[in-house]
Amino acid sequence: MSDTLHGARRAYSYHMPAEPSLSLNNLKLIGQENLPSSGGLLLLPSQLGYDDLLILLQLMPGREVTYLVEQGAALPPEFKAHLERENVRALAIVPDDTDVSGLQSAVGGETHEGRVVIYLPAQAAAINAPMSTVPGMKLEFLLKAAVPVLPVYVQRSVDVALDIEPRYEATAGVMAFAPVLKPEQATLAAYQESLLCLAEQAFSAHPALGMNLAYALLLGLKRHGNTNQIIDGKDGQEMRYDRVLAIASAFSRYLRRETAKKRVGIVLPPGIGGLIANVAVLLAGKVPVNLNFTAGRGSIEHAINASDIDRFITADIFVRKAQQFPWPPSRQLILIERVLPLMKGKIISWMILSKTLPAALLALLLGVPKKGGADEALLLFTSGSAGNPKGVVLSHRNVIANVIQFGSRLGLQRNDSILGSLPLFHSFGCTVTLWYPIIGGVSLVTYPSPLEAKRLGELIEKYRVSVMIATPTFLRGYLRGVNREALASIKLCVTGAEKLPAPVAEAFELKFGKRVFEGYGLTETSPVSNVNLPNPTALGDESQGYVRLPSYRQGSVGQMVPGLAIRITHPETNEPQSIHSSGMIWFKGANIFEGYLDDIKKTAEVKDENGWFRTGDIGRLDVDGFLHIEGRLSRFSKIGGEMVPHETVEEALVKAMGLENETTRKIAVVGVPDAEKGEALVLLTAMPGGPEHQEILDLRYRLLESGMTPLWIPKKMIRIPEIPILSSGKLDVQSCQKAALSGLH
Repeated sequence: MSDTLHGARRAYSYHMPAEPSLSLNNLKLIGQENLPSSGGLLLLPSQLGYDDLLILLQLMPGREVTYLVEQGAALPPEFKAHLERENVRALAIVPDDTDVSGLQSAVGGETHEGRVVIYLPAQAAAINAPMSTVPGMKLEFLLKAAVPVLPVYVQRSVDVALDIEPRYEATAGVMAFAPVLKPEQATLAAYQESLLCLAEQAFSAHPALGMNLAYALLLGLKRHGNTNQIIDGKDGQEMRYDRVLAIASAFSRYLRRETAKKRVGIVLPPGIGGLIANVAVLLAGKVPVNLNFTAGRGSIEHAINASDIDRFITADIFVRKAQQFPWPPSRQLILIERVLPLMKGKIISWMILSKTLPAALLALLLGVPKKGGADEALLLFTSGSAGNPKGVVLSHRNVIANVIQFGSRLGLQRNDSILGSLPLFHSFGCTVTLWYPIIGGVSLVTYPSPLEAKRLGELIEKYRVSVMIATPTFLRGYLRGVNREALASIKLCVTGAEKLPAPVAEAFELKFGKRVFEGYGLTETSPVSNVNLPNPTALGDESQGYVRLPSYRQGSVGQMVPGLAIRITHPETNEPQSIHSSGMIWFKGANIFEGYLDDIKKTAEVKDENGWFRTGDIGRLDVDGFLHIEGRLSRFSKIGGEMVPHETVEEALVKAMGLENETTRKIAVVGVPDAEKGEALVLLTAMPGGPEHQEILDLRYRLLESGMTPLWIPKKMIRIPEIPILSSGKLDVQSCQKAALSGLH
């Protein structure tokens, strides 16, 4: 390759090199018809290894190729050797955002002569399955070449492998091609949106997605039976996964006989009993419905009636404890602590069978099919924060997809463990602390309540827990009642369900020396869609051309999990917008739910005919693919034609009221009808104080002085005993609305 001048310089060789070929048998190609047979273009891959390059060359026989590299980039050795061959044509560029004329002249000259310009990315340190191994700012510079651009997504099977099925790791992966972006279309936002759509298509072709969840659990319990376990923090009982499999197998036969309906209710907290009950229901070919026993009576009865449940798995002690639950007649209850001791002989038999028989034969004996696909696997209910809870039907495909997506990003090892204290009726508590540990092969330490922070801290310290999943509300409990040493083993603390307030994150990091990583998801997304993670270890000095891609960005909810596409539309008109502009968030992927239970109308309101899901949240992506949530549409008010985000107003109020160091939520903003402006903002506060009228006037002056527009400032303040919070840790919007309306009358 020739020496480089400022901008770019052409090499002098024109012929395609003779290269060894690779078999395409184990590679799935998507959109190959989008690879033009003529005409110049810039080919920008999400990532590119030497084998990927050889495949590309095979797919473009007879095309003249020019390689584009950055001066000083740390290229893999195979790329360097390839570029040093005599008949290789290449350009070396010096990225310079202030002067793109050299780039446009060089790349434009190549494409004008009909050549394919292939960008060779530098070696990059990144978390598994990134959207791209090329930083956003570099992509933005390359797209300024003002030439046709072909987005190419490369998915390596090893990055999205399912541990229980090694055969999936043997495949080469997927290579997907998007339609060529014309020069005037080739913006960074358009390129990234196209790339994420390719990622969705590539991931949706994953062969494991057709698996039945029960079969996946069977494989996981069998594969990890000797190495991983569940520890019940309530009584200290420890149970290896092989014993869980034996007990759940015996219990599943009982459930087949005793239940007539398709779905089985489960009213249990996190623990060995809750895990066994859920696994057994699935092995019995039924659908588990973990009911929210902390909800109001009306919400619970609504969920029970909608689910068409005839039997409920619970425990005698829990029946006595949860007096508010609308318990059915005792004949409908299956008390797990009474039933399991009667099965000792059967459990021993299943333990022997599970140890001696291959998984396929064991599944045959249990009547567990290998395929699940779009059939209903789970039924969860939304939190009901803004209305009656909706039944969310999750298929086998949905759950398997999210287990792979979440697991591939985390990359945990067999000696890692997760704290499971979120309720099993909570979508994160279900996928992340039930199905993922079993299938992914990590141990699980449980406790029935996320509120008892002191006890949870003791469990984390005793069992050296490495991952904790929480909400900001629950993190506040750790700040009050746990010492620094208790959390020394934590490698990763992920929070979700509600926006992470900066004061909580800062206080947690100051006290424990642990950064809190915010994630995002919804029951309808199975649930994980985004997560921040620790930045990867650098491969080498960046001054030597190595690249390190960020995996964390403060204020965001993280990058997309692999295989999830995004689009942004205007919140009111649904007109498409740049994914870098603020608007309604839509997702598409294998983890998107099938629909709402027996409610075609509500399903059609949030899912279009192409499978895109309208989240109801407002946000945008930044240049590196981090999603920034600006609020839920239900937490916006339209005042005088302007969309006002309640959470942004709350953040300003926290500062104005000096509440940055409060560890419990003290305020909430809600919208109420207003004859003049359409809506008006009301401030609910649990802070003691003087006359509300005078206090809100003082606040208004402070906020006006800080530069906040008058429309965004609450005109009324209502004092209430405490801010309503759901058991999931989310703000109870419905109760807040009632309190506001009640206080105004």
